[in-house]
This record gives sequence, C-alpha cells and structure tokens, in this order.
Amino acid sequence: MSGTDVRPSAWRAVAAATALNLPLGSLYAFSVFLKPLESLLALNRADLALVFGLATIGFGSGMNLAPHVYAHASTPLLVLGCAAASTVGIALAASASGLVQLAIGYGIVFGAGGGVSYILVQQAVNLTVMRHRGLVNGYIVGLYPAGAMIAAPLFGWGIREFGVRATLGGLATVLAVTGAISAWLIARSGVTLRAEASTATPAEGERRRPVFWRLWIVFFLAASAGLMVLSQAAGIIAAYGGAASLAVYGTTFIAGTIAAARVGGGWMVDWLTIPAVAAGAHAFALAGNVALTLWPGPGVSVVALALVGLGYGVISGVTAAAVAVYWRRALYGRVASRIYIAWCTAAVILPIVAGRLFDLTQSYGAAIVMAAFGNGVGILVALGLPRERAARPEARIESAHSTAAG
Repeated sequence: MSGTDVRPSAWRAVAAATALNLPLGSLYAFSVFLKPLESLLALNRADLALVFGLATIGFGSGMNLAPHVYAHASTPLLVLGCAAASTVGIALAASASGLVQLAIGYGIVFGAGGGVSYILVQQAVNLTVMRHRGLVNGYIVGLYPAGAMIAAPLFGWGIREFGVRATLGGLATVLAVTGAISAWLIARSGVTLRAEASTATPAEGERRRPVFWRLWIVFFLAASAGLMVLSQAAGIIAAYGGAASLAVYGTTFIAGTIAAARVGGGWMVDWLTIPAVAAGAHAFALAGNVALTLWPGPGVSVVALALVGLGYGVISGVTAAAVAVYWRRALYGRVASRIYIAWCTAAVILPIVAGRLFDLTQSYGAAIVMAAFGNGVGILVALGLPRERAARPEARIESAHSTAAG
C-alpha cells in the first residue's frame, strides 16, 4: 500500500484499469482479421490460430512476470512500459510482411504487454477495493470482451475503408494514448505495488493446492471452448452459412455477451456459492455446443456461440472473484497469474486444433463436439469446489499469516 497516510483511491485505480485494459481487449476481436490477413499475407486459418495462440502464451508469460516486477519500478512507470510494449507489438503487426513478424508483433510483444497489464491493474484494484469485490473483479475481467465488442465493428469498418494495415496502425495509436491516461490515473490513485512484492509469500496452509487445481481445470475447460469462439467467431459463423455482415455483428454480440457474463459471474459470487455458479456456467456452454451440433445454421450459430461465450464469461468472472474468496488480498496477483496459465494453455490447444480441422474439412463440427465434452467434464469438476461465499475477514487472515510466519 502507499507509504503515506492517505488511503489509495479505489475509483481512480478502477478507472486506470479501464483505460488500460479496455483497448487491450481488442485481442478478443482477432477473428475479424482472419480473412483480411489470409488474403494480405497468404496465410491459412491454422497459421492465424497459431498467432492467436502465441499471443495467449505471451499474455500468460506476462501475467506470471507481473508479480516479480512490482519492486523494480514505480507503478505508473510499469503501466507506461506495458502500454509501450503493446503499442510496439501492434505496430509490428501492422507492418508485417509475413507470418514471422506478425507472430512476433501480435503474438509475443503485444501479448506479453497485455499480460503484465492484466495482473498489474487487478492487483492494484484488489488492494484498494474493500466491498463488493466479486462485482469489481467481474468488471475488471469483463473489460477485455467489452473492448472486443467495441473493437469488432470498428475493425470491420476500418478494414473496409482503409485496409488492415491502417486499422492495426490506428489500434497502436489508441493503445499509446490510453496507456498514458492509465499511468496518470494510477499515479493519482496513490496505490503502489512495491511493498507487496516482498511480503506476498503464502504460508503452507494458504496454498490450498487441491482448490487451486480444481479451479484451474474448471477455468481451462471453459476457456477452451470460449477462446475457440473468441478467436474464430467470425470464421465459425461464416462456415455455418452466415454472411460477412452477420459474422462481424455476430462477433460483436458474442463479445458483448461475454463482457456482461464476466461482470455477472463476479457479482454472483457475492451472493451464491462458487460451485453452483461455475457448474451452471458450464451447463450453458454445453447447451450451446449441443444446439449447434444438432441444428447447424447461421442464425443458430450466433445464438449457440453466444451461449458458449456466456458460460466462458461467467467462469472468467467467477475465477477472478474466487481468487479473492479463497486467498487473501496480498496474494491475489501471485495466485491469479498462475491460475490464468489455464487460459493460455486452453488457447494453444482447442483453437489451433479447430483451425487445423477447418483447413482439412472446411467444418467446425468436430471442434464443437470436443468443446461440448469439455463443458460436461467442467460441470463435474466445478461441483467439487469449496462452498465459501465470501472472502474470510482480512484481519483474521493477516493475523493467521503473521502467526504462521513467526
């Protein structure tokens, strides 16, 4: 926390997270670039699925790096560094002449900058917010799909009017501007992460390994289906007979559904048990995959993918809130960054498999069935999570931690 006697400003921390993460959520609108990049760079669907997969690997690496950099620079400077990395990555993608530069720029540099940003602002917010933490964490993770909901139609318009390179260049400019705004807000908030880096070490009893791995698996299975949808929604809708306009606006609708579901998932943790919410979310996603398997078609594809997105979004909100429920505040960044490896792992398996299967068969049918199976398993695993409904009193946890450390 701040070394001064002034309490850090929660609303400024939340505003900083919004400014930084909302445009970074354009990562989830990647499917809008599929056909333009295939034409521009002579790539296939599996190549672009690989780029998205590398972006998630970079994102995951950045998330796990974040807790280790708190002590090496001021929080505003860290925010500026994240914004700079993301801006440079998109600029490299905008000027790419082939798969390698696109993969480095979009897949590694942009992804890593976004990953550090994601954990950095979540930790900052969780150090300042004291009430309705499930709702607030749901809002923070909801910024990514909300950003995609805004970005998808803008990208579609920009590609039609100016081309894919100019559209990516415009995104780089936005990232630079919003990153500067976020750094100013975080400086004004009075929160600093430096002290947390040296003290946030869990005692043996706080590690809760069975809970960690169960939550990891629940998130992984939901993310497998959800990231397949987010990375290739436009392509999936087109594969089921949807027109180009339906693909773009369907992607926007799906991203909006995920954004609302993330906020809702976090909010529900404030009132309901985590296993009930998580199992219900997987059930919704399962229903969407089953519906698309039984009744394939353009209209059904949008509704079905929205249900898959709804389930994934709720699980994302639940996961972010569950970390605040099951572990103390100072450990949030450390635990969350490791749980989010599930997200990265999911992104490099089913989305790439789905892209490869489409290249071979011109169909997403088998990938949809695989996602449905994962959702079914997810229901069973989710029901075994602890039924804690609210974070344990912070003072009691801190006291127990101090006793264990002594």
